[in-house]
Amino acid sequence: MFIRTERLFLRPGWPEDFEDLVEVLDDDAVGRSIGALSLPRTPAEVRAYLKRPRDVRLPQCLINLRGESGPRVIGSIGLVPAGEEVELGCWIIRGYQGHGYAAEAVRAVLSQARTLGYSKVIARDFSESGASARVLLQSGFEPAGEMGSRMRLARQSGKHAKRYVAVLADKFADWVGARGVSHA
Repeated sequence: MFIRTERLFLRPGWPEDFEDLVEVLDDDAVGRSIGALSLPRTPAEVRAYLKRPRDVRLPQCLINLRGESGPRVIGSIGLVPAGEEVELGCWIIRGYQGHGYAAEAVRAVLSQARTLGYSKVIARDFSESGASARVLLQSGFEPAGEMGSRMRLARQSGKHAKRYVAVLADKFADWVGARGVSHA
């Protein structure tokens, strides 16, 4: 699954991404974390992450910033099963936060989720700064009004998380389409 936005190219990770992904994850520059994407930390985990089986109904993509010198991996985004629901997970390395890349990627994946037939997507915000909540709100999520304790896979620790829901109705499709998301 490939998704192109105004500034980003979202695509599955490939074995050829091994060195770039190890470099991005090695400097512990991953800050903003939405949801339940597990971050590989060792070279062996990165290799396994890139070789894992893929489910076309649960896309997991590297977030690549498009540029004249080629794409640069700046994060990851995807959908994972969460009981009877589907949950969005996303991380962006610190040097690229605050530029709207996370919100752009989240809107693109929500648009794809709608195309895949999902009626809603949940997300959990673990950040204490409020940055992840702003990304979710900018991207069409609404607070679900509940807090829950959940294992935060990105950091292997338990923590309370705020729950958000994006209802993928026609109104949402019009809103996302107006922001230039296209699927390749």
